[in-house]
Amino acid sequence: MLITETNLSSPDDFYEALIEAHRDLSNEQSQELNAALILLLANHLGDVALLKEALRHARASVVNTA
Repeated sequence: MLITETNLSSPDDFYEALIEAHRDLSNEQSQELNAALILLLANHLGDVALLKEALRHARASVVNTA
């Protein structure tokens, strides 16, 4: 089951690291970084059903706010 509540021990530290990873990148490089990060984390999880659920949640968060 997908955890949708905050589950990071230090969410602000992660957010800061994420922003720093994108610093000085072009839009294209930033998109490539996001894709690489998604694939690395998906591989780490390894559960296709869980990943599909995450994709549904992520898409809904974008489509519902547009």
